[in-house]
Amino acid sequence: MDTRIAFTTVPATAAESVQRSRSVDRVVRGIATSDGAGVKLTRVLTQNLQRRLDPFLMLDAFGTDSKDDYVGGFPDHPHRGFETITYMLAGRMRHRDSAGNEGLLQNGGAQWMVAGAGVVHSEMPEQEDGRMEGFQLWLNLPAADKMTAPWYRDMPSAEIPTVALGDDGSGGTVRVLAGASHGVAGAVTRPVTEPLYLDVHLPAGQAFTQALPAGHNAFVYVYQGEVSIGDGDDSAVVEAQRMGVLDNAGTADGVVVRADADARFLLIAGKPLNEPIAQYGPFVMNTQEQIYQTLADFRDGRFATIAAGSGA
Repeated sequence: MDTRIAFTTVPATAAESVQRSRSVDRVVRGIATSDGAGVKLTRVLTQNLQRRLDPFLMLDAFGTDSKDDYVGGFPDHPHRGFETITYMLAGRMRHRDSAGNEGLLQNGGAQWMVAGAGVVHSEMPEQEDGRMEGFQLWLNLPAADKMTAPWYRDMPSAEIPTVALGDDGSGGTVRVLAGASHGVAGAVTRPVTEPLYLDVHLPAGQAFTQALPAGHNAFVYVYQGEVSIGDGDDSAVVEAQRMGVLDNAGTADGVVVRADADARFLLIAGKPLNEPIAQYGPFVMNTQEQIYQTLADFRDGRFATIAAGSGA
């Protein structure tokens, strides 16, 4: 199976000016676990970080060459109250949901699903050998939008803008799934939480800068290589399979990341909601009473009757 990501780069149209970089507040090592029908993964952003990294609720990383680690997939399961973003580096995964949506997620592609008022979906591998690798991020919805109609969007690799860094493109690339970077708008823009989702590939010795709003929470997850984050003596090393939570110093206007070796990492940031979080497994609301109602709605089959909304 060919697991190479095919994409076309475009030149940066504006530089990201950063006068002072955020530093690393803490380095987090993910927790090995399994989900669905025995799919092995690493839970990087766990519930104890939800307030610190508001509006993000969870980040799972998965990557294996063994079919036994993924072949069971994620059979039908419900969601309500948040958005899921699945980004596939390698492999083939089929999405189907009770709102009538279906799509095939494969090398370099992503899918964005707003569960909203409730949807039941499955994510099943369409391969029995080869590598399966990627990420799933959960993004909270504001209280006012938790009961919005669900929608779903497939983003094949070719639809994700990929920016060439440096005058001759030798400075690496940044794939802009959401938000904007170096003057290039991403595949998705979301209101309220204003998420930034970047996949950055840097050759050894190169640096990447990204402006960040002072009020946004942000983190870097390194999935290959090793990087240094921050300025001078305040810089910190983040190794592969580690997440660097960025500080919220009001004097910083962005982040500078340097590749100590060839590196690939996610840079994710968003505007916090500062709202109560009540979570019960795949349901994320604001109060326990809303969770009880969600359980009743799911038990009575009301999720499956919701019509699909429009994409963004």
